[in-house]
Amino acid sequence: MANRLLGTIISIFEGDPGVRKVADDPVLSAELLLLFRMILADGAVSESEMTVFRRICKEAFGIGEESIDGVVEYLNDFGYETKGSQAIAMFNDLDPGRRVQLAQHMAEIAKADAMLADEEMRLLKRVLDMLHLDLKDLAAAG
Repeated sequence: MANRLLGTIISIFEGDPGVRKVADDPVLSAELLLLFRMILADGAVSESEMTVFRRICKEAFGIGEESIDGVVEYLNDFGYETKGSQAIAMFNDLDPGRRVQLAQHMAEIAKADAMLADEEMRLLKRVLDMLHLDLKDLAAAG
């Protein structure tokens, strides 16, 4: 109980640790921004897409469930200042595995609502092109 109280006090003074983690890492911010743009690509936010987004945040980036709302709010603010092409440009210097991981995460979100919209396919294709990847790279990675 004392640890939780201490964590709450620190969070009040220092901000949410998940949001701080995203804000302090421009590549992570860019990746999450692209994932969130995939959620919005078909014009509707489905609960299944948000479930996949939450899982990716937790498993791939260590962002806890309690931080997701704050992270989404941060991405909304950050997103107005960042174009998709700027976000993707951050990945061009990263190893191919990290670029493939981004594309896989985007594909997972696109497929989450069991309806692959044309807008989602266009966004994924554009991201693959900008990352110098193709569908074969995703298939080969599993």
